[in-house]
Amino acid sequence: MCGIVGLFDTRGRREIDRRLLWRMNQLQIHRGPDEGELHTEPGVGLGHRRLSIMDVSSGQQPLFNADGTVVVVFNGEIYNFQALTAELVARGYTFRTHCDTEVIVYAWEEWGERCVDHFRGMFAFGLWDRNRETLFLARDRLGIKPLYYALLDDGMLAFASELKALLAHPGLARTMDPRAIEDYFAYGYVPEPKTIFREAFKLSPGHTLRLSTGRDVPQPQRYWDVPFVPHDPMSLEAAQEGLIARLSESVGLHLMTEVPLGAFLSGGVDSSAVVAMMANLMDEPVNTCSISFGNPAFNESEYARMVAERYHTRHDVEQVEPDDFDLVDRLATLYDEPFADSSAMPTYRVCELARKRVTVALSGDGGDENLAGYRRYRWHLYEERLRSMLPLGLRRPLFGLLGGLYPKADWAPKVLRAKSTFEALARDSVEGYFHGVSIMKDAMRRRLFSGDFSRSLEGYRAVEVLREHAGRCPVDDPLSRVQYLDMKTYLVGDILTKVDRASMAHALEVRVPLLDHELVEWISGLPVSFKLQGHQGKYVFKKGLEPYLPDEVLYRSKMGFSVPLAEWFRGPLRQRIEEALLGPVLAETGIFDRAFLGELLAQHQSGRRDHSAPLWSLLMFESFLRNVLSVDHARLPTSGQPYEERAVARAASVSAYH
Repeated sequence: MCGIVGLFDTRGRREIDRRLLWRMNQLQIHRGPDEGELHTEPGVGLGHRRLSIMDVSSGQQPLFNADGTVVVVFNGEIYNFQALTAELVARGYTFRTHCDTEVIVYAWEEWGERCVDHFRGMFAFGLWDRNRETLFLARDRLGIKPLYYALLDDGMLAFASELKALLAHPGLARTMDPRAIEDYFAYGYVPEPKTIFREAFKLSPGHTLRLSTGRDVPQPQRYWDVPFVPHDPMSLEAAQEGLIARLSESVGLHLMTEVPLGAFLSGGVDSSAVVAMMANLMDEPVNTCSISFGNPAFNESEYARMVAERYHTRHDVEQVEPDDFDLVDRLATLYDEPFADSSAMPTYRVCELARKRVTVALSGDGGDENLAGYRRYRWHLYEERLRSMLPLGLRRPLFGLLGGLYPKADWAPKVLRAKSTFEALARDSVEGYFHGVSIMKDAMRRRLFSGDFSRSLEGYRAVEVLREHAGRCPVDDPLSRVQYLDMKTYLVGDILTKVDRASMAHALEVRVPLLDHELVEWISGLPVSFKLQGHQGKYVFKKGLEPYLPDEVLYRSKMGFSVPLAEWFRGPLRQRIEEALLGPVLAETGIFDRAFLGELLAQHQSGRRDHSAPLWSLLMFESFLRNVLSVDHARLPTSGQPYEERAVARAASVSAYH
């Protein structure tokens, strides 16, 4: 696990500023504290920070091919590198190391851009081929590892593992993208390929980008997608056996390391399944760790303890205290753009706990998206059945009226919250799902934004993110379609981003065996009834795990990895949220309607509404403005600046006073 950075002159062979490249590389030292090296030549510069996992004694990067004409910087793991090494040796290539990085340069020589088809693992890399005058960027199929890039006005392309490295480049304007702001307050993160900044982008999962000197910059190219190709008919029992066998094989691949290894154990089905497979494959006890909360409604540690005792793991538990709020500003500097998943706090702490013992940890991320574990999938199918009974032309006015008349009842069980259901039924399938996953609904965002900012959106709505992915979805089944949408948005933009930044802040490598692409492909072809049967998500997975895990773990209600925000905002975080929402930083951006911010606060703190998720998103946005966009007084706005730049400059100038 590492950090990579690079500069490439798309217009010629200008000298690379080596000191700038070094600064960009050093900003990612937390990703690779063991070593750091640079390579520069006319027109290109590559940097690498190394966290030594495999072939600790060698394998330094940037790494070259035999004649020095191909060089790569790489972040991740290629789990099938030994098989690929043997294949490439048989084709005449000579290896000098025993690490997976060297496979990339020879795979490029042998297969060119299709080299990525041969890699099984998590990866982001930048490769320079001097003979072809080509820079090649690639990101793994599911987006486990991040890769950011920006084409600057002077024709220089910069790329890095984290946005903070790009922000060190003086040529990158810190102008926020209004559409990204709209996306953020809908989803709680900025979905791929956008970033919060207009000129910077994420390379989307399963994509590559090839650039050649002196040629127009092409668009990223997709090389993989979730297939959803049905298997030949099989029994439920055969599917159970096949799933467990493939999970065990994937976990076995992910155990490859020369450093201490362990696992996160939340007490949920997915992490417990990974630990069970590890225990059956390892000779020594598994190192496991989990986080507990004082509030029993959020505490899964008892279930984690049950699994730890069953498999005799070396188990550590740490409680997150309700006053652990120093992380709020720390999180802003980790993610480099607004990020509103509050479970980033316990994730940060569990990574901190794990790093005391291990350098590599396996997690259970990806199981809910693969195997339909989220409750919202069940509700979506229920709503889809109702939608099928009436055409949209009748549903929209009828249920739109009912949704407007029915009172909002945050305090009630979901089955009684008919307002949200009516609102969803007034929409088409994609809009309905978007309504369900949004942390701020359309009506709330319309009131949240100022008139000036709303006009800058020029009619853009965040639902367009889902519509674009839905247009490429390879399957029509409603359950598979929303799983696909989550894999393209929530999984990569929230879950994997959260874990990558929280773990790399502690120089901890996290591996996700449930997101091995061969396993994902196989699961995608299972009948939907095997994944969601009645009210039971992950049905085939849970049935297959019955010999390995107790029913109390398999069949209890899903809790998630959450923190009690509603209580915090009415108690220990009350003053903090008031200062953030009503203070000068948000006010000076010109983005928000201040009266509505006050209304949100008053409704939540009175107990009449639960606005904890919207309030947290605003708190994190304010923290981002102060901690990431902080600049000196020289950046005061001028009347000639466009609205978005003016807003950013105002926010930054205010932060300088505090």
